[in-house]
Amino acid sequence: MSAARERILATAFRLFYAKGIRAVGVDLIIAESGVAKATFYKHFPAKDDLVLAYLDKVDGIWSGQLHDAAAAAGPDPAHQLVGLFDALGSACRREGYRGCAFINAAAESSPGTPIHERTVAHKASVLAWVRELAQQAGAPDPAGLARSLTLLLDGGLASGALDASPEAPEAAKASARALVAAVGTGPFASGIDPTPR
Repeated sequence: MSAARERILATAFRLFYAKGIRAVGVDLIIAESGVAKATFYKHFPAKDDLVLAYLDKVDGIWSGQLHDAAAAAGPDPAHQLVGLFDALGSACRREGYRGCAFINAAAESSPGTPIHERTVAHKASVLAWVRELAQQAGAPDPAGLARSLTLLLDGGLASGALDASPEAPEAAKASARALVAAVGTGPFASGIDPTPR
């Protein structure tokens, strides 16, 4: 990736997340990234191309944080299903936190557009990964458990943006633990987490 493209993308990342996609124009990104207009359009022929690159970058960061949090919970898939919620706690405590970039982008785009489809693809990817973990954990209905956990995750992301309460991620993780325990398999089957984190 060229230095100019990286600078444009870093500027867009900061501005889109802080102010919203519609509120940030190309001229502002060009001015703040310090590139020539021709250079901008060489790398991003349209604003939507930049928005999609921004969402790809967010996807890499957030998915990485979710996977890292799950892995940090240990090798047991049931622990990982609960541990991934630690990424929520880290995200909500970050300075300038404005909720889920994908939910925000979806709210600003029309269904059927490439940007909206990219947000849907991200959520589907997270859901598929959580469903796989649920299957590995022996859940009788992996799809149902994954749907419940991802709804809880999205709710935690939204709550963290709305009320900025540090209790929201903790409540979401406790609820996730209860959901995993309710399926009756894995180390949470007794309703007690043998290795609380």
